Amino acid sequence: MIARLRGIVDSIEEGRCVIDVNGVGYLVFCSSRTLGGLPEGVTTLLIETQVREDAISLYGFATAAEREWFRLLTTVQGVGAKVALGILSALSPDQLIGAIAAQDKGALTRAPGVGPKLAVRLVTELRDKAGAMPGGGAAALPVAATPEGDLADALSALTNLGYRRAEAEAALAKAVAAHGEGAALDVLIRTGLKALAK
Repeated sequence: MIARLRGIVDSIEEGRCVIDVNGVGYLVFCSSRTLGGLPEGVTTLLIETQVREDAISLYGFATAAEREWFRLLTTVQGVGAKVALGILSALSPDQLIGAIAAQDKGALTRAPGVGPKLAVRLVTELRDKAGAMPGGGAAALPVAATPEGDLADALSALTNLGYRRAEAEAALAKAVAAHGEGAALDVLIRTGLKALAK
C-alpha cells in the first residue's frame, strides 16, 4: 500500500493531479482544497490507497486531518470516495466538526452528491465521532448545538456578516480556545473575524 508520495506536480486537472516520482506518474484524486494548495515543483501528499477488483486508486491529502476525515466519511453508507472528496472540497475539517456538532445539514448539502437524506445520515452517524476527529487546530464549539449568551451573539453577528454557520462556529471555537469561554462579546467577534480572514 502507498501511504505517501513525494514528487513533482506534473499536471492538475479537475479532481485529480499527476505526481511524478522518479519518472513514474501517479494519478492521485484530491479535494479541490488540496489541489488548490499544491505548489509548483516538489510536493508531498499523504495517500489513501483503495484496491478494488477493477482498479487501484490513490487519494491524496495535504493534511493528516483531511485523510482521517476521508476515512471516516467513507464508513457512512452512501458515501464513496468521490462524495467524500466532494465534502472535503466544500468543508474543511474544522467546518465539518462544527457542522456535525451543530447538526447543520444545510452546510453538508452544499457538497456535490450530498442530498438531504445523506446529510441527515452523516449528522446522525458521525455526531458522536466528530468531536474526537482532528481539525485544523480548533475544536467544535463547546455548546455548538445551542450556544448561549455572548457566544450566541457572536455567532449571530458573524452569520449576519455573511459567513456560513459552520465557518463561524469553527472561528469562534478558536476564539474560545484562545480566550476562554467567559471571553467578552467584542473579543469573541474580533478574534473570530481574524480567524475567518485567514
